[in-house]
Amino acid sequence: MDIKEKLDELNKKISAEIDHSTNIDLVENIRVHLLGKKGELTKILKGLKDLTPSEKPVVGQLANQIRTQLEAEIADKKNSLEELKLNAKLATEKIDVTLPGRSFQIGTKHVLQQIQDQIEDHFLSQGFQVMYGHEIETDEYNFERMNLPKDHPARDMQDTFYLTPNTLLRTQTSAMQARAMDQHDFASGPLKMISPGKVYRRDNDDATHSHQFHQIEGLVVGRKITLADLKGTLQALTNELFGRGHAMRFRQSYFPFTEPSLEVDISWNIVDDQTAAEDIEWIEVLGAGMVHPNVLKMAKIDSEKYSGFAF
Repeated sequence: MDIKEKLDELNKKISAEIDHSTNIDLVENIRVHLLGKKGELTKILKGLKDLTPSEKPVVGQLANQIRTQLEAEIADKKNSLEELKLNAKLATEKIDVTLPGRSFQIGTKHVLQQIQDQIEDHFLSQGFQVMYGHEIETDEYNFERMNLPKDHPARDMQDTFYLTPNTLLRTQTSAMQARAMDQHDFASGPLKMISPGKVYRRDNDDATHSHQFHQIEGLVVGRKITLADLKGTLQALTNELFGRGHAMRFRQSYFPFTEPSLEVDISWNIVDDQTAAEDIEWIEVLGAGMVHPNVLKMAKIDSEKYSGFAF
């Protein structure tokens, strides 16, 4: 068998193998066995040296045609197998758009925000307004207007983050009392407001202390406001927050901006006529009192005509 016949036979054989290949690895093996340094086509072409000068160009041209043809068939087969592989993968991974979508877990409000919202809603229903105030406050409004002059010993109770000699991170939402009284037109009626917000003090963080925490201030100023009004307001608030059946008590205390000043406790357990006094466990929940006359005077409010309570 001469070289031409060997080339024709090789062409038919390789074409058939390519056609019947079922995966890309088989096709790649065919390419290596055909065109590699020790491949079948390489072995046949080594016989060119034995041809006559007139036969070499003819056989060489035929060999190149067969090489080009088989390389094209190999490339086409690889592309075809790649496409089949991709289609098979898509068939198994396709998305059924008729299926229900994945549900996402719905977030909830932080418990502090939930309590703040509950208190705001309660007081809005009582005719109060909500005033948020400034977290960066002046020394005047945070201390002096709250009856805490610069030499007042009670300032030592609140270690403060000062930004400048006269500005600070507020230590109490009470600072909003003075601003609210400055803004309010008492000819339109009494001032009734709450002021929720963050406050800051130089406390070491632990289980019961934080350098930043939350307060909700309350203030009512008008004519003939009494301690009974304060008690009724706080009883309604504790009923809203803790439910009815919890006892409430006042204890005498001291705050520079109220006189008299009170601490308010509620019972952690339900109290009825059958509950013995020694069985009641108390929890302190807030401080309150009647607005100090000095605080009213600094707001240019006549303390002989107007009174108020704060908590």
